[in-house]
Amino acid sequence: MTPYLRLVRHAIAAVALVMALYHLWVAFVGPPNALVLRSVHVGFALTLAFLTLPATRKGEREHPRPWDLGLIVVALAASAYPVLHLDYFLTRMYYVDDPAVADLILGYAMVLLVLEATRRSAGLALPLTALAFIVYALTLGGQGWLILIDQLYLTTEGIFGIPAGVSATYVILFIIFGALVERTGTGKLFMDFALALTGHQAGGPAKVACLSSGLFGTVSGSAVANVMTTGTFTIPLMRKIGYRPAFAGAVEAVASTGGQIMPPIMGAAAFVMAEFMGVSYLHVATAAALPAVLYFIAVFMAVHFEAKRTGLEGLPRADLPRLGLVLKERGHLFLPLIIIIWVLVAGYSAQFAALCGIVSVVPSALLRKSTRAGITVRIVVEGLIAGARNTVTVALACACAGIVVGAITLTGLSIEFTSVVLAAAQNTLILALVLTMVAGIVLGMGMPTTPAYIVQVALLVPALVRLEIPLEAAHMFAFYFAILSAITPPVALAVYAANSLSGGGLWETGVAAVKLGATGYIIPFMFVFGPSLLMIGSWDRILLTTVTAIIGATALAASLHGYLLRPTRLWERFFLFGAALALIKPGWTTDLIGFGALAAVVISQQAFKTAPAPLPADRPGE
Repeated sequence: MTPYLRLVRHAIAAVALVMALYHLWVAFVGPPNALVLRSVHVGFALTLAFLTLPATRKGEREHPRPWDLGLIVVALAASAYPVLHLDYFLTRMYYVDDPAVADLILGYAMVLLVLEATRRSAGLALPLTALAFIVYALTLGGQGWLILIDQLYLTTEGIFGIPAGVSATYVILFIIFGALVERTGTGKLFMDFALALTGHQAGGPAKVACLSSGLFGTVSGSAVANVMTTGTFTIPLMRKIGYRPAFAGAVEAVASTGGQIMPPIMGAAAFVMAEFMGVSYLHVATAAALPAVLYFIAVFMAVHFEAKRTGLEGLPRADLPRLGLVLKERGHLFLPLIIIIWVLVAGYSAQFAALCGIVSVVPSALLRKSTRAGITVRIVVEGLIAGARNTVTVALACACAGIVVGAITLTGLSIEFTSVVLAAAQNTLILALVLTMVAGIVLGMGMPTTPAYIVQVALLVPALVRLEIPLEAAHMFAFYFAILSAITPPVALAVYAANSLSGGGLWETGVAAVKLGATGYIIPFMFVFGPSLLMIGSWDRILLTTVTAIIGATALAASLHGYLLRPTRLWERFFLFGAALALIKPGWTTDLIGFGALAAVVISQQAFKTAPAPLPADRPGE
């Protein structure tokens, strides 16, 4: 390693460590002025981006070019300017006082730097979307450069808006928590726990993927990160027992995507949602709990039915860890998660809960000899550095999404878009929901979940609220389809990641993923028409809706995968599909119809023992 490269590595580690320590200090003593915190946060993210991310895909090594160092200098100047001139920023009348020359120069620079850094970290989709909204604001929106730069750089309505604030306040803390937890061996705990519970069952490795990805998702919040972490273990196991590469990849992609909706720690967009809705994060996590459980039950049952239909067995019990031993040796590593849940339920902020979780990680690992050996100061420092570096993509995506939101707010486009959606739907709720679903998936293609959700909030959610949908349901609807874009072809990031491990084809894996995650596409419609699934309403109604929804999701999985108690006939699959739709829609009439159709299939399968033979073992997952 050359001295220059060694110096760069040290510089990256130092910047990342200072970034992590700064945000921990802020969480401990309380945040400074919002503009100060957000500009410092974006400045750290830009510096790390230009230090670590190459300008082209050909560059893989952390070796910044001279122009990257120049961009860092400009980024530091543009992000330090609001901090050093805070009184000026707070006292000037934006939209009235013309920006100074320095405002304009550094404002232009900040916009271009955010676009370029986001391109390097998250791809072209989000920067191009932001550019499209800038062009709209300058042309059809009737705005000039002066007022646009005023909005995007000199206020907290653009780059330093709510998304950047959420990233600086909550998201980075939970990402640091996840990085520390991963280094204490919790990932192995999740995997061994899942293996001990489900590894011996039919299609065991696929069920392990569901359970372990759901558990790991509680601390990572990223579909691609989930795939690349748990998938390296579960995908080879699934292939070992006979699953096709495409199906194995689809299972991991769908399960990992569900991690973003699994409380207590969901994807970064959940924190943004809490801020937009003006509620606590606990409120959002509570609303998301039942849909998340329903999602994983549906995926788990789909995997089970597929395994039974194709005759796939689980792994030998002798090769699997024992649950009691796993909990005895590593069960204490669940403590940080339990502490976070307890702090949130006690009524404290998500920021304080994350800080408590971070502080408890090392003491929890030191409780037993089995996990104590690997805990050193170096491991903790590496966890802090990794947490800061893992935040870069989210921070830049939030800053870039702030450009979109700023342009939409400045031009009033959200009002016009709401009118268009309502006119196209002709005030019919189901049409408005379908339009929102399609727009949400398209907007989310190639984008991280957080900016995809933010754009939907600015453009689509107001239309849903105008149709008298509860606020929680409207935001959760947009949130779900921003997430599901990760498994929806043609641009399905989680599927791409899974294919890199399984070797399956894109479209084959994508179709299998949509089939496995079919319930996920229906759940948002369920809680719009039945808000009790979001814990809204009386407990008896919530319980009834939950039970019927679980049965309906199971029926849907059985229909799509051709197995219930045994392989199903064609008419039974149709009945199961009808039963699923009826049970998923709240209401006594539809529930009775659904139970009747399901009962007919169960009676048929019990009465007539002969059924279509399972597929040959060499063609599983088809």
